[in-house]
Amino acid sequence: MKKEQAIGVFDSGLGGLTVAKAINQLLPNEDVVYFGDTAHLPYGDKSKQTIIQYSTAIARFLLENKCKVIVIACNSASSNAYDEVVELAGSKSLILNVIDPVVQYIVRTDYTNIGVIGTKSTIDSNSYQEKIHNARKGLYVTSMATPLLVPMIEEGFIYDDISNAIIRNYLSRREIADVESLILGCTHYPIIKHQINKFYNFDVDIVDSGKIVAGSLKDMLVKNNLLNEQATPGKNTFYVSDFTRYFKQISRMFFEEDIELELKNLWK
Repeated sequence: MKKEQAIGVFDSGLGGLTVAKAINQLLPNEDVVYFGDTAHLPYGDKSKQTIIQYSTAIARFLLENKCKVIVIACNSASSNAYDEVVELAGSKSLILNVIDPVVQYIVRTDYTNIGVIGTKSTIDSNSYQEKIHNARKGLYVTSMATPLLVPMIEEGFIYDDISNAIIRNYLSRREIADVESLILGCTHYPIIKHQINKFYNFDVDIVDSGKIVAGSLKDMLVKNNLLNEQATPGKNTFYVSDFTRYFKQISRMFFEEDIELELKNLWK
């Protein structure tokens, strides 16, 4: 691994762009290779074995692109395929998931009642609950699957009556009542973070992974002497496995540049 090699980031769709943007802001000299597996989204309703199959194929592709780090910017993949990605690529690249940095953040706070929302596969894995309880005893962690949110976002239903109604329906349920902090256990969800904040009248700490993961990534690069210290800005390259209607439109919410998408179907 060399300092000038790129950082690979992948997600089932456009949600990982929230992480890629945070990496751009904190580490502007780093090249980023992004892969959105839009042909198979969402990962949240897939089996563990299927998520492993997709994730390892993408990790192999990022290795072929000489990435020094692979950031699994998908909670479903982080909770179901992290060990397999490490086994495949860990000897050639550093591997970072999006769950561990958030857990490390939350156990350092004074909160005692934590809520988690995410896809079915993330919630069913119990990754957040187990990791939080292992890191700090005595915290009350409740979780709830919110499977409609990813397809809603991918279809462009944001800041409208439809999205507000779905968000209100989920967050009104007793499973996550009276939480002090709510972990957005899906990298798509920061796109609707403002709507979630409004539901809670901004009284609940809404935790998204973007800046937290970017900070952990920087620490990892410094520790391994892989921080790119070049003077020129890094370059972003974006791959998708299928062109979807709203990917480019929503990507403009995060990147000032006009993103050029390259089609790369790894499963043909």
